[in-house]
Amino acid sequence: MLILNSKKMESKRTFIYLTFTIISLFTLKVFSQNIEQNDSIRTQLTSVARTIITNAGICTLITLNEDGLPMARAMDPFLPKSDFTIWFGTNPNSRKVKQIKKNPVVTLYYLDKDASGYVVIHGRAELVNEPSEKEKHWKTEWQSFYPNKTEDYLLIKVVPDWMEVLSTTYGITGDPKTWEVPVVVFD
Repeated sequence: MLILNSKKMESKRTFIYLTFTIISLFTLKVFSQNIEQNDSIRTQLTSVARTIITNAGICTLITLNEDGLPMARAMDPFLPKSDFTIWFGTNPNSRKVKQIKKNPVVTLYYLDKDASGYVVIHGRAELVNEPSEKEKHWKTEWQSFYPNKTEDYLLIKVVPDWMEVLSTTYGITGDPKTWEVPVVVFD
């Protein structure tokens, strides 16, 4: 009887070991497929976001005022860098500069020209007064707004934390029940 129990125990151990191995391999395969799928989805979302941002031209910069109320204004941004950092030019005496100094958390909103989609970027703004950066981020059509580039012109650099993308044109839609929009998180 003792030998029979030992054989049954060995058989159970083998069954458990094989089951665990099969489940582990299956989970590993599914996990690696999810990583590839997530990379593919991220690539699609960032590509569509870049298209919407380029087509939109202008965007809305949203800061928070002293009372914590959102303040929105139209901006003429530069196209996003590869990491989706966005640059703007502004007057150093503007309200937005004072608001960013107190709270650097900002939101950018781009609406596709045909209103079929949008991109929302949530991030942190930095005020940059570096002459070399100001030279890099300059548009000649701004000359009348900033006659003295050295003193009248300041840069806002927005480093993204995360981004929402929606586009019916490209088949990127929100959850049908909650309307939650796909998100890209930046490192």
